[in-house]
Amino acid sequence: MKDMSWSNEDFLQIEAKGINEEQLELQLKQFVEGIPFENLIAPATIDNGIVRLEENRKKNWIEKFENSSVKKLKFVPASGAATRMFKNLFLFLEQFNHDEESLEDFVKRTDKKELRKFFQQVKNLPFYEEVINSQYFKNNLTSEGFETAFLKALLSEESLGYGNYPKGLIPFHNYKEEILTAFEMHFLEAVNYAKAKDVAQLHFTVSEKHIEKFKRTQSQIEKKYKDTSFVVDYSFQLATTDTLAVDNHNQPFREKNGELLFRPGGHGALIENLNNVDADIIFIKNIDNVCVHEFLNEIVDYKKALGGSLLEIQEKVFETLENLDKEKPEAINEAQKLLSHCFHQTTKIENFTEAKALLNKPIRVCGMVKNEGAPGGGPFWVKDIEGKASLQIVESAQIDMSKKDQQEIVSKSSHFNPVDLVCGVKNYKGEKFNLLDFVDPAKGFISEKSKNGKTLKALELPGLWNGAMANWNTIFIEVPLVTFNPVKSVVDLLKPSHQPNT
Repeated sequence: MKDMSWSNEDFLQIEAKGINEEQLELQLKQFVEGIPFENLIAPATIDNGIVRLEENRKKNWIEKFENSSVKKLKFVPASGAATRMFKNLFLFLEQFNHDEESLEDFVKRTDKKELRKFFQQVKNLPFYEEVINSQYFKNNLTSEGFETAFLKALLSEESLGYGNYPKGLIPFHNYKEEILTAFEMHFLEAVNYAKAKDVAQLHFTVSEKHIEKFKRTQSQIEKKYKDTSFVVDYSFQLATTDTLAVDNHNQPFREKNGELLFRPGGHGALIENLNNVDADIIFIKNIDNVCVHEFLNEIVDYKKALGGSLLEIQEKVFETLENLDKEKPEAINEAQKLLSHCFHQTTKIENFTEAKALLNKPIRVCGMVKNEGAPGGGPFWVKDIEGKASLQIVESAQIDMSKKDQQEIVSKSSHFNPVDLVCGVKNYKGEKFNLLDFVDPAKGFISEKSKNGKTLKALELPGLWNGAMANWNTIFIEVPLVTFNPVKSVVDLLKPSHQPNT
């Protein structure tokens, strides 16, 4: 690698990860040169990039989906640990001493108001009974006080150990007769909209260290659904998608033992996993975005509607591509209408070859909810380096908020990305696309992290629904807020969408 001295130990470490020298050169170049911000030209809004889902259209799409026989799969990123969900609880354990201050004093001192809500409504949390019946809690209640004893029983490895569990296996919903995890809720959803001929197919991307926990839970879940057979696969984020960390001088960051520090490349690395699954259409939804049974029918209807919309547009695209193959004169005009009316692209098509190149791509239908202040990405019109506009999901880290025009565009944004996608990953001949061909490698992220008390810079690959799908054909459809129920903090489990009416 140019301008870089690598030891034999470095090369052995690099080789063991399966990463090639060209990849590292590109990563180091990105740290030095930086990653360009997205060039926003407008927010995507209703009738300007986002389709309003009217009742008649919704009904037709649901019917189309239910009458289809395509192979469906539910793809769930589930490798996240619950540690971040319990962040403020860990802080409390580190800093609170019940002999020296009250809970209220701690809340006022640290401004962690969610701790007040947590303990005020602690009996409504799905794991409450499990914690207070644990031997650890009973043994330490008198000496440590209720708050400390409860949190240690919940989080520590000596007791329930939920602090180091995968988020998908944390108790989410308490129905008295049973307590369901987010993992199980995805099985229930799959029974309702990702099933064909009594077989539901799911794929979870998980951390390798948690795979046995997931499999044990899976075997328990499958016994409860007698009328459905499940085909469940798991995959791990590939070591080859890890990225090199650097210091503030853009030199490789090294561990205390002198080894290079590689970090997971973020959810964008999962495009490799998505590329390896086999289905006609794939639903993508994060592990923590589930709800109690009372809202499930509405959730299912909107999933079916998104699926039906994908099937409808695929039919039109496939028919047009077949006509382009036959070089029918009207096919170019058909392609132009599809590009402009369905995918909102303004490119002027000149010939059959160009038309096929623009249409023969993976298709994603993305549900979008009204923005009520949640952090994260949103739908925007973006201009690329060639001056072409396209619809993209853009994260806040990709926007240069120092520029007034970009600030104004963001301020006018009306919708939010809940990660609610239906993907068509096969072409009009029934062949799988190589999804890696449609990634924009220039749409990654650089963030500041720390290790061993030292600051470092980390590189995330283009996000799964951002740069990894930048060159897909895209449709945004408005869906209601009820479809978006993530659990980012433990107190989110106290929201109505996670509290059964039992």
